[in-house]
Amino acid sequence: MWAVWAVGLAVYLVAVFHRSSLAVAGLAASDRFDISASQLATFTMLQLLVYAGMQIPVGLLVDRYGSRSVMLTGTVLLAAAQAGFALAETYPLALLARTLVGIGDAMTFICVLRLVSRWFPARRVPFVTQVTGTLGQLGAVGAAIPMTWALTTWGWTPAYLGAAGLGVLLAVALVVVVHDAPDGRNVRGPRLSLPAVRNSLSASWAHPGTRLGFWMHFTSQFSATALSLLWGYPFLVRGEGRSSSTAGLLLTLMIVAVMVSGPVLGWLIGRHPWHRSTIVLSIVGAIVAIWTVVLMWPGDAPLGVLVVLVLVTGVGGPASMIGFDLGRTSNPAERLASASGIINQAGFSASLVLVVAIGLILDWRTPGASTAYTPEAFRWAMSFQYVLWALGLVQIVRYRVRARRVIDRAALESPTISPAAG
Repeated sequence: MWAVWAVGLAVYLVAVFHRSSLAVAGLAASDRFDISASQLATFTMLQLLVYAGMQIPVGLLVDRYGSRSVMLTGTVLLAAAQAGFALAETYPLALLARTLVGIGDAMTFICVLRLVSRWFPARRVPFVTQVTGTLGQLGAVGAAIPMTWALTTWGWTPAYLGAAGLGVLLAVALVVVVHDAPDGRNVRGPRLSLPAVRNSLSASWAHPGTRLGFWMHFTSQFSATALSLLWGYPFLVRGEGRSSSTAGLLLTLMIVAVMVSGPVLGWLIGRHPWHRSTIVLSIVGAIVAIWTVVLMWPGDAPLGVLVVLVLVTGVGGPASMIGFDLGRTSNPAERLASASGIINQAGFSASLVLVVAIGLILDWRTPGASTAYTPEAFRWAMSFQYVLWALGLVQIVRYRVRARRVIDRAALESPTISPAAG
């Protein structure tokens, strides 16, 4: 059980590393490919667009072919994509490579969620899920510090080729160790047909618990994702006047916040499942508050305030995973992966919109410059987050009322049912 989980976790960790590897290379990529801010944002935009768009198809594939087969395909594809990115010398080829990174990345996390639900008792699933997401963020730490060192010491091509080599080792471990379930190496589901796919997705989306999980994931994740994937380093260096080493340290602190808060939230929602949406609303409120302080601060914000910013924003990552627990308790086992795909689509769609909007606003407020972004331009760009927060918070409140009505009605019909939505 634990060996299977450990290999699945390692695959997810390396996928996060590949996903985040451009975060500290944004300025280097601008120089290598001679591109503007909006063109730089296109790298992450395509990666997130593909990742979000693949969530539902991957969920259906996992329900049909099992975690092991899908995850192996994703691992091999990620390695090939990073090798292509290492060797790319033109902007179009680099875009193609990052697109393939998004496809491979999409084929990991849902697989691990399915393995957790298959191998662990139900009472442990929320905690193990949070621990998985938390430890997986070590991949972002690898992108923030070692990748910065590798780019500085070895240069672009050797650094990314070295990253690609990790996938070969993981593919071997996956083949040898991972089984889809305790009673079978490869567990297959029913054949996919258009009516079956339509019915499965419709049934998952129809439950207000799935929609509540969707909007919880949407609202709490995008700020941390946009910082960790692309804009955190430029924002801290150009927008807040910090050195490269300080910016890297701050981004690492954000990952530390993810790792510390994840198990705590897993324990908390296991003890208080009825209050899951309240926990998310409180965390999002704190994120909005600290961003408001930073953006309204005259001049560069003090280092202590930036530390609070990255720590509080980092908690949004584990908070978004509470949405998966809503999907788990709102859908039967045979729809778990597809429901998880619907929910996982949310936060990355919001992150995609934010990443692109920041790039466009930076180009608008800093015309004719590729990397000479001003603090004022960053204040304009980062303020776009309020649009997404407003939309998400309204939807969370709306669907938690509907979800609780469904659970209350089910409890009246069957008193043995315990609260499953909050």
